[in-house]
Amino acid sequence: MTTETTQHNILVVDDESQITRVLRTTLAGHGYAVRTAGDGDEALEVMRQWTPDLVITDLSMPNMGGLELCRRIRSKSTVPIIVLSVRGEEKPKVEALDSGADDYVTKPFNMNELVARVRASLRRASRPEQEETNKIEAGDFHIDLLTRLVTVQNREVRLTPKEFDLLCYLAKNPGRVITHHTLLAQVWGGASTQQPEYLHVFINHLRKKLEPEDGSVRYIVTEKWVGYRFEPGDN
Repeated sequence: MTTETTQHNILVVDDESQITRVLRTTLAGHGYAVRTAGDGDEALEVMRQWTPDLVITDLSMPNMGGLELCRRIRSKSTVPIIVLSVRGEEKPKVEALDSGADDYVTKPFNMNELVARVRASLRRASRPEQEETNKIEAGDFHIDLLTRLVTVQNREVRLTPKEFDLLCYLAKNPGRVITHHTLLAQVWGGASTQQPEYLHVFINHLRKKLEPEDGSVRYIVTEKWVGYRFEPGDN
């Protein structure tokens, strides 16, 4: 099994010992240093003595569950958080993402997919902040925030002001699941969070202008019942 070139610390939080055991073995085999906890309280205790570079947590656990753990961690840390959830847990999954989780993987999960999500989350966390620049360059996209010019694979795309704002927010969070609630609050303001039709209409407009002409979805991926994930391409 291949190992990572730089070792990172990963905290796995789950009350099912079989899952923590499998995750510890697999992640350690990829070169990660792994510690485990059985619930949120134990996880916070571990974090007082050891600093993880990424946290993987289940949602349903005794004592402190995954939702409260996400809130507690996010109140004092920007460490990436990946949530594990069973099928049908859309509401708590959305709440976890809105509470600060960066991604989610549905149980039962494919281990290769989880490792890929771990790598992507760690890669995003290590990127330098781009807030001070007037440009966003991500994959196939070049966005000039001053002139509001957008090019995709060197093709200029004309967007309305709101389409531009929506694309910018997605492009600043590549690969991350963004919930409907977060997008509505960030692009339209808090009063619009209960009106998802705004979002659906503008996502469709963006797809028509940005996606390949064959109708395939490459850049703005739907996460069913949850939100959207922006994949900027490989350039």
